[in-house]
Amino acid sequence: MRYALVLIISLFIISTLFVPTLGQVSSPSPPTAAPITVNTDKSSYLLGDTIVISGSVKSPVQNTQLSIQIFDPNNNLVHVDQIDVSKDGRYTDTIKAVGVYWKINGNYTVKVQYALPGVTAQTTFTFQSSVPLVSNVFEVKDPNSQQTFGVNYTITGGTVKNITIDVPSISLIVSVNSTSDGTITLQIPRALVDAKTNSGQDDAFIILIDGAEVKPQSESSNSDYRNLTIQFYQGDQDIEIIGTQIVPEFGPIAALVLAIAIISIIAVSAKTGLRFMPKY
Repeated sequence: MRYALVLIISLFIISTLFVPTLGQVSSPSPPTAAPITVNTDKSSYLLGDTIVISGSVKSPVQNTQLSIQIFDPNNNLVHVDQIDVSKDGRYTDTIKAVGVYWKINGNYTVKVQYALPGVTAQTTFTFQSSVPLVSNVFEVKDPNSQQTFGVNYTITGGTVKNITIDVPSISLIVSVNSTSDGTITLQIPRALVDAKTNSGQDDAFIILIDGAEVKPQSESSNSDYRNLTIQFYQGDQDIEIIGTQIVPEFGPIAALVLAIAIISIIAVSAKTGLRFMPKY
């Protein structure tokens, strides 16, 4: 009986020493930050798009660069770069998805490595090498003369919402829905809007995208049309093409009325001897 009592007391002492109470149960430690992170500004890209790669390093090392590699769906290396990391551990790299290696559609992998081989991270994005091309004709009506002009266009990276003319500013305004970076090629009838010097030679159009002046990627012309290829970026909305002359405010009917009026004046002056200039 005495031995049993001693055993019970011993077990009680051991349990109080080694078994924590409910208030003493330790909570799980918070998750630690990853040693290195990487991400892209978009989840998918088209040929010619700009890819922004960014992230952070938990423990930056002075004078140590970060390695960036991009692999295609067949695990072929399509891009490699070495960049600096800021003092706070942040980094950013910008590349263009162009060149002979960017040709396979599918999932691409971005791998980053810093300092030691074990400090790595990766992310993925989808890439499409063939850019959808849309061709169409937009009928532009002059509000004064009611004449209609067909403007042929091709566009990548978006769609054309509207094309209008602004007579006071002598401009053609192309409204686009730009879903990604792209280009638009316009075949503009000279009878609609044109740009000429004082001597009658072709002059350059002034081109504004959302108010900012840009230069065309290419341009050509013939006796009837001016052709412009203009690059735009995702989110751009209005492309304004400013010339020096626009469709005449007097349409065919107004011109006919004007001609009849002139003929009538000449006929009346011939009968009445009315002169418009002094004889002497």
